[in-house]
Amino acid sequence: MTKEVLVERSENILTLTLNRPEVLNAVNGPLTDQLFDELTAVENDSNIRCVVIRGSSGHFMAGGDLKLFHGELGRASDERRRFFEKFVYQIHPLIQSIKRLPKPVVASVEGAAGGFGVSLMLACDLVIATDTSFYTMAYCNIGTSPDGSSTYFLPRAVGLKKAMELALLCDRIDATTAKELGMVNWVVPADELADATAKLANRLASGPTMAYGNTKRLLNASLHSSLDDQLQAEAESFAACASSADFIEGITAFVEKRNADFKGK
Repeated sequence: MTKEVLVERSENILTLTLNRPEVLNAVNGPLTDQLFDELTAVENDSNIRCVVIRGSSGHFMAGGDLKLFHGELGRASDERRRFFEKFVYQIHPLIQSIKRLPKPVVASVEGAAGGFGVSLMLACDLVIATDTSFYTMAYCNIGTSPDGSSTYFLPRAVGLKKAMELALLCDRIDATTAKELGMVNWVVPADELADATAKLANRLASGPTMAYGNTKRLLNASLHSSLDDQLQAEAESFAACASSADFIEGITAFVEKRNADFKGK
């Protein structure tokens, strides 16, 4: 049976490749489940210090599998509602696992990112994309509202008015526009994506993993925390990091005027 997600481990980096090229890697239940299983499996694996999510055959993810959706149109309205509610709820643990993972998650994007593909990309911590990639919320084109966390992350990335424009009109935007809006961190030529992604992933994997995990948690919490709560969390996190071997190495390397050799502990 063909795997919906291909898994590759290279030293401290886990690469997860969406593998439904016949439908531009559109999401279905098995793909969601496999992504979730792989992410939760490495949550406490100190050997993995960075995760990359990418698509196969020149595209990231086109969104939902509309052929699958079409096959459910014969259901009665109430039954169809229950089916799709369950389908969307199945996605939620995946998004939560990305944000909970105490190590960086990088989306490496080429080709199409539409619908849930945009949601998945925005849920990742960093995004590197090709200059030929393109993006559309797409939901309004099939008469539905967004899912998979984009209504949470998109306004925080681009502002409420721009998020309204992208979600209500579903126009396609190019990579340069996505970067200008804050949806994408870096744009590179298409033939350089693999090398640029590897360079970024290796840089993150050689960094202070515990500090990265704490920083990620702090930044995510800041979206809904009060200033007092955030200050308290910062103090606790800094103190925890200061107890790590990486902190000792970082301070020692600075004093000795050399590059730090972090071990992620």
